[in-house]
Amino acid sequence: MANVEQQEGTVQVQGQGLFFREARPGSGQTARFSVLLLHGIRFSSETWQNLGTLHRLAQAGYRAVAIDLPGLGHSKEVPAPAPVGELAPGSFLAAVVEALQLGPPVVISPSLSGMYSLPFLMAPGSQLRGYVPVAPICTDKINAADYAGVKTPALIVYGNQDPMGHTSFEHLKQMPNHQVLVLKEAGHPCYLDKPEEWHTGLLDFLQGLA
Repeated sequence: MANVEQQEGTVQVQGQGLFFREARPGSGQTARFSVLLLHGIRFSSETWQNLGTLHRLAQAGYRAVAIDLPGLGHSKEVPAPAPVGELAPGSFLAAVVEALQLGPPVVISPSLSGMYSLPFLMAPGSQLRGYVPVAPICTDKINAADYAGVKTPALIVYGNQDPMGHTSFEHLKQMPNHQVLVLKEAGHPCYLDKPEEWHTGLLDFLQGLA
């Protein structure tokens, strides 16, 4: 596909400056829709840049935006809206989506970022086109009835060598509209262990949402 435009910067979210990286289709092409990429505790938006995910998504026609979560990466000075491991208010990601003008995005949520994405997913009238949880934390803090009420299409991703992935799947599979991508011989950050399988599975899922 055609060239890709990339930028990085800071966006004001609830009075704080959050760092982000963005890739989108170049040559004045209109993006199909937006994909918001979150990250785990040892990672940042740079993970998605180095792995090539931002570039691959933009090449495929999507606007891909990765943020550095509060207290991490280039957003290290930003206070987190909840302690690590506790559910953050769904209003936080809603404010991120609004500030970046993402429209209803697909949210990719590994590990730590589950504390942000799950409340956003569960919020009444949540504006989400799709949800891609990758062994997120906090899945045990959502009840079965709330999972059953999720209408959003989901792609549940985990590595077959990741105990947390198996545990989170047992909760996430209660979402009625889900598909599963198990990456073989992959650990907790399974997208790093099997990048080609990750990108292929992700792009297939996004294509199905178009």
